[in-house]
Amino acid sequence: MSELKQDTIRYPSTRLIDVAKALSGDVRVRILEALGEKSMSVSQLAEALGVAQPTISVNVQILENVELITSTLGASREKICSVTCRSIQLDLPVKLGEGLLRTEELRMPIGMYAHCSVQPTCGIVTRDCVQLGSVDDPRAFYLPERVEASLIWFAGAGYVEYYFANPMPPGVAIDELWFSAELCSEAAGFQSDWPSDISLRINDQLVGTWTSPGDLGDRKGKLTPDKWKSGTEYGKLTEWRVTASGSQVNGEASAQGTTLASLGLQYNKPIRVRLEVSEDAVNCRGLNLFGADFGDHRQDLLLSFIRYAE
Repeated sequence: MSELKQDTIRYPSTRLIDVAKALSGDVRVRILEALGEKSMSVSQLAEALGVAQPTISVNVQILENVELITSTLGASREKICSVTCRSIQLDLPVKLGEGLLRTEELRMPIGMYAHCSVQPTCGIVTRDCVQLGSVDDPRAFYLPERVEASLIWFAGAGYVEYYFANPMPPGVAIDELWFSAELCSEAAGFQSDWPSDISLRINDQLVGTWTSPGDLGDRKGKLTPDKWKSGTEYGKLTEWRVTASGSQVNGEASAQGTTLASLGLQYNKPIRVRLEVSEDAVNCRGLNLFGADFGDHRQDLLLSFIRYAE
């Protein structure tokens, strides 16, 4: 039997949500029960609980993330799991916003846009490289199957717009708003020297414009399926940031200087996020937007709400 590291773990109020979620699953509670008196491997846990080993692995990782269990590699390179404490103490929040994480993240699949305006060349494919609708037919962008999209593209001017929920309760202010996506230009096939001016708007306010160097297909995307043979392979992970004093694109000050106050964020209204190539852009050459299963970065759209430590 392994020694427990400590009698009690104390969690601050900012970790309340994470710990509560980790303890809310029946399988995770049963894992803690099984590890109460001895360490066990993942396969032993699967056998003892009558649960598939992949399910055990996923739930073990969740418990590890909040430090309720720890693991080492055994002689056979299998993960050996142990509990880290006998009890936990949760500090409850005592003022508005104190129980929130310093960073709240919302992830959005690229196919879950609310509005769009596209023109050929354009298209949508799934993680299995299934083309939705007909190639270069904008009607495909209105099919319900678009929620499965892993790559979206359109040429020239156009946009896709998403509605994000505002996770902040009334009266709680944020210090920064971050948005990131993997993007590149759109050309027939691919063309490395093919700049396109891709802009981000939040609640109709122009946050900033990033000039993509080209439609990138000179190598295989790290996550792009092998059976994808249509040119574009990966994009650049691009980040927009808005603070009380202005906005940035990839760490560089944006000419727009949009501030948090100008976005008009309200807790009871959605946040409208638009990726756009405008008709009057100097480089009006469309965009490719990558999901978590295409390109170089395993993420869809990410909107982050950041509060500085008090």
